[in-house]
Amino acid sequence: MGHLVVLAVGLMAGVLSGVIGTGSSMLLMPVLVILYGPQQAVPIMAIAAIMGNLGKVLSWWREIDWRACAAYCATAVPSAIVGVRTLLALPPHVIDVALGVFFIAMVPTRRWLARRSIRFTLVQLSLIGAVVGFLTGIVVSTGPITVPVFMGYGLVKGAFLATEAAGSLAVYGAKVSVFEHFGALPEHVMVDGLVTGSSIMLGTFCARRIVARMSPGAFRLVVDGLMVSSGLSLLFAAGR
Repeated sequence: MGHLVVLAVGLMAGVLSGVIGTGSSMLLMPVLVILYGPQQAVPIMAIAAIMGNLGKVLSWWREIDWRACAAYCATAVPSAIVGVRTLLALPPHVIDVALGVFFIAMVPTRRWLARRSIRFTLVQLSLIGAVVGFLTGIVVSTGPITVPVFMGYGLVKGAFLATEAAGSLAVYGAKVSVFEHFGALPEHVMVDGLVTGSSIMLGTFCARRIVARMSPGAFRLVVDGLMVSSGLSLLFAAGR
């Protein structure tokens, strides 16, 4: 029954992520935390995120901006490794609270970045990657940050979706390798991650046809609503 719930929510999360570039972890993390606990939910989501981002990369392969991807990954990948090692040292209660506060805090942060209309260079992408990579290692996903960052570089639609996904693919690959190295990736977690990821990947392929139909206003409302609801759900789980 747990797998059926995850598959259903994962499919919706994949469609959402395939349309707006983020949202799968915000929709899935409360479900995974309730079913598996926070310490298992994080590596499960990391495996699922790899599959989801792979789906977006395959859908928009020809539009990837490899220079932007390389600049971001150069610092984001090693920083994510440090972030995961920090995560493994934290107790489950702290993880729940950190995830909840992070998601809610991203609403004003994303709006602030959007109002500033900041245009990033390759060097700035690399500097931002160091910070975002570390945060991704700890809090599962920083999609609400990477969305305005890559769009601030000038990427839109398919180019944005593919480049952000390619960068995230490298970061999540590093996370999973660290989980494996420290024994935090047992067989049942791998299975749960693959089940979750398969539904997300299917959803990203389904989303390709509707990418151009969502207005910027609808995009902002969907992302903000997801961050607030997911953050509140995780804080509620931490307070139980």
